[in-house]
Amino acid sequence: MSLGQQLAPHLPFLRRYGRALTGSQTEGDRYVRATLEAIVSAPEEFPKDVDPRLGLYRTFQAIWSSAHIDDDRFPGEASSDPEAIARARLSRIAPLSRQALLLTAMEGFTVEDAAYLIDVSDDEIDALVSDALSEIEQQTRARVLVIEDEPIIAMDIETIVRDLGHEVTGVAVTRDEAVALAMEDRPGLVLADIQLADDSSGIDAVKDILAQFNVPVIFITAFPERLLTGERPEPTFLITKPFQRSTVKAAISQALFFDQSSVPAG
Repeated sequence: MSLGQQLAPHLPFLRRYGRALTGSQTEGDRYVRATLEAIVSAPEEFPKDVDPRLGLYRTFQAIWSSAHIDDDRFPGEASSDPEAIARARLSRIAPLSRQALLLTAMEGFTVEDAAYLIDVSDDEIDALVSDALSEIEQQTRARVLVIEDEPIIAMDIETIVRDLGHEVTGVAVTRDEAVALAMEDRPGLVLADIQLADDSSGIDAVKDILAQFNVPVIFITAFPERLLTGERPEPTFLITKPFQRSTVKAAISQALFFDQSSVPAG
């Protein structure tokens, strides 16, 4: 099997990581593209002694680290107000902490693998993750709409949201109910399942809401590869079912971290 064939199944998830790390589909995809270009131009330098997925993320990390030595932006990327806010917040959080959080909580790497990817000791990973969550939670607070038709899952998500210090504006189980709740009490974040109770779509519900106002959205699905196709628009933040509580916390923290409407938490 060629190297390209070995890496192909992991690319949608690397793209997810890239956009969660940067808060932007465009910028995240640029890092992934630069990673692939580096591999194609020098395949002999691709790590041979590790799993292909680890080697792929390791190459991405090298690109990310080299691009962020002097500047928080990808070279050539124009600045905008939301990006300026994100960079200001980033300046108060060690980059390694955020990477450790996303690699373990969202991408599912072990502590040992995450340590290899960001070149720290195993003992440092837990401390880095704890630092990242603490810093991000101190910087953001939001009112959250949950779109989820499974009662147990909805209750679990509610608990996670409240534990993070956010307020839940409501829980919707259908497309129409989600839109009605959003219009009645405008949220600062939406957590949306894909398949809803009456066979309506959470994606359609989100499209209806975004037609009225802008709000960061986190999608929840058992089939993330169906939404990470390379076609636009794609979700910036995506949680895979079944999920870990730490994954939901990481996604919420990152979504709010890059949203200009979130406010400092007390």
